[in-house]
Amino acid sequence: MRYSSSRVDDQPVRTIAPAVKLSVWAVAGGWIARKLCRLIVLIVTTPAALATFALAVGVAWIWHRFGPWPIIIALALTLAGLVVWRVRWPAGFLGWVRFPLRAWRRSWFVYRRRWVPAMDTAGLTLTRAGDEYVPSIIGVRSTLAVDRVGVRMLPGQTIEDYAAAAPRLAQTFGAPVCRVRSISGRVHELDLWLLVDDPLTRTVDPIPAAAEPLVDGLPVALAEDGTVWSLPLVGSHTLVVGATGAGKGSVIWSIICQLADPVRTGVVKLWVIDPKGGMELAAGRPLFDRFCHGDSTSAAYETAFADLLDDAVLIMRRRQDRLRGVTRLHTPSTDEPLIVLVVDELAALTGWTLDRTAKKRMEAALGLLLSQGRAVGVVVVGAVQDPRKEVLPMRDLFPTRIALRLNEPEQVNLTIGAGARNRGALADQIPDSLPGVGYVAVDGIAEPVRVRFSHITDQHIDELLTPNRLTLELVTETDRSGETDTEPGVAA
Repeated sequence: MRYSSSRVDDQPVRTIAPAVKLSVWAVAGGWIARKLCRLIVLIVTTPAALATFALAVGVAWIWHRFGPWPIIIALALTLAGLVVWRVRWPAGFLGWVRFPLRAWRRSWFVYRRRWVPAMDTAGLTLTRAGDEYVPSIIGVRSTLAVDRVGVRMLPGQTIEDYAAAAPRLAQTFGAPVCRVRSISGRVHELDLWLLVDDPLTRTVDPIPAAAEPLVDGLPVALAEDGTVWSLPLVGSHTLVVGATGAGKGSVIWSIICQLADPVRTGVVKLWVIDPKGGMELAAGRPLFDRFCHGDSTSAAYETAFADLLDDAVLIMRRRQDRLRGVTRLHTPSTDEPLIVLVVDELAALTGWTLDRTAKKRMEAALGLLLSQGRAVGVVVVGAVQDPRKEVLPMRDLFPTRIALRLNEPEQVNLTIGAGARNRGALADQIPDSLPGVGYVAVDGIAEPVRVRFSHITDQHIDELLTPNRLTLELVTETDRSGETDTEPGVAA
């Protein structure tokens, strides 16, 4: 009688499958077939590759059917057309020819070629169950200064992961700086802005005025991607923070120059406070409806500043009474112009005031204007060197904040928001040789934008004020002749 054993052998049974022998030609043919299949899929799914393939087939057919001369003539005509397009319409040539070709070239020979090693060394790849997952490139768009690489993130990744790896990515792709930008409405995607050529190292000349500056914004600066950056003024207050010599005057004068035409038409009124005795802004006095710089010979030196702010509050409250139930945002007009209150040094009104009574009045008035004024067309543009709360208690009431060169890293987050420096706003590293360069943060936009404001010289100011001075001379001569008693108005 046979008995079954209870012992179980846990050693696996080794089997040897018979080897299948293939010829070298079969292996080579399979490899070629796989490559051809991938090439066909790439051509079909890529519009540029499909167009190139179709063009190559067409050229080959024409060459075979008619010879090389039609191809040579077509190439000559195409080249001549491109030259004419480049000379006559350079902006269109850049947008439709040069930028797309540049983006295609850099996409294939720079970014896609180094993409997998870059993601690996930057720590942005994931490995699960032996499989490696790499973030994918969506596309590349180029300008003369910046390559914008669209990226689809892996599950579980955040924009902060890429911001932390930005220096490594910049080094890998040979760019001085890499900035990470979110894409509105696309939570799984982001843009890598790789700076190829920094246009902000060169002085920015005054930018031509916009057709509708109060609607489209004031074109006052050049962004690092080479485009013009416009400052939203209507419905927003603007704070400018920068160390001595950082270029705060460039920001203020750029705004004043862009408002010259609306001031002449009566749609905007400039109320200007220059606590430096008028040293900075007195040159633009013909454009100002009110100009307060204090009188060193008067005991009420600081009271004059408080009086002007109180008058602005009075106008604000009167407009609130008229616009209540009519509209939620004031529309500038000649009957009710936009009042732009420009203060060159806010700290002189809030932190360094000797007169305690005047200081309380100014702080109260500024708080009311910043919290209620923008809806009724009374906006504030203020500049300060120190952004601390002890100096500027109402700092957070400015929707638009500009950080020029700062002395300390902590001041970056105080000026344009917590975490701004981690997202690339290195305002404390701006060199002294680049006045007017800074980072702009606007409420509702996640990342700060690096810009350089236009450099306004005394000659530019003289040219800007020439129409006002001619008007003043005509009015003065008319008064002297006794023909009219009209006052020179705001230019007085």
